[in-house]
Amino acid sequence: MERKDRIDAFGAVSLTLFSALLGLNQVVIKVVNDGLQPVFSAGLRSLGAILVLYLWMRLRGTRPSVAPDTWWGGLGCGVLFAVEFICLFIALDLTSVARTSVIFYSMPVWLALMAHVLIPGDRLTPRKSLGLALAFAGVAWAILDRSGGGAGSLAGDLLALVAAMCWAGIAVFARATPFQTVAPVMQLFWQVGVSAVLLLAVAPLFGPLIRDFGPIHAAGLGFQIVVIATGAFLFWFWLLKIYPASGVASFSFLAPIFGVGFGWLILGETVGPGLWAALALVCAGLILINRPPSRR
Repeated sequence: MERKDRIDAFGAVSLTLFSALLGLNQVVIKVVNDGLQPVFSAGLRSLGAILVLYLWMRLRGTRPSVAPDTWWGGLGCGVLFAVEFICLFIALDLTSVARTSVIFYSMPVWLALMAHVLIPGDRLTPRKSLGLALAFAGVAWAILDRSGGGAGSLAGDLLALVAAMCWAGIAVFARATPFQTVAPVMQLFWQVGVSAVLLLAVAPLFGPLIRDFGPIHAAGLGFQIVVIATGAFLFWFWLLKIYPASGVASFSFLAPIFGVGFGWLILGETVGPGLWAALALVCAGLILINRPPSRR
């Protein structure tokens, strides 16, 4: 498809579907955690994604390659990727999908803040600053509000916050180093490759690797490997080649909405008024942060 200057109907549907998959993935991770220890599960997901990505590249006539000046950027992103998913998978073991989604998908907030400090030319405007304040207030509300059912644990909430910051750190690290010149599929290959080694190496430190593993957990792991860690993100990179990055980013506010919705619908989680208010603040902030500047 040719490059477009705005999000059309196909792009809107595609990005909405992508956001829904991200929200559903939180539920799948929590379900698989019942059968596998969280860090071990994350390591298996990365290991499986390596194999699927390698087959994808071979089918397209390419192979993994490392440019001399980009390897350290790949290692840095891979380490952050591993820490991100240690925190996220354990967070979903400790707290609810709804709470984790509100906090974890605040990533653009931390990305905007980091980019303002670390990336020249990517400064906070008054509108972005207002969005940052709203979303930050929403995250703080979600963490501090312990009322209602399914309140989860403070440790889980804080781990979700660290995971969001690591995700933002990956984006900044990739943009501020020569790693930005690497093809998107190779960037993803680096991240899952390095993280697979690290996650599987440290997994025994977090307890028994197998809990009560069954067919539903195997299906969930396969879904994460094929649909999320490989297919969905390759599709997202493809959309970035077609549509403006600001337009693609503006759909990020849908992910926490779907996460809260799927947590309530599939797992029967109780979502109190405090969490709904926090979600509204985070979404409003993300819209302001990702909204492209008006054209005269």
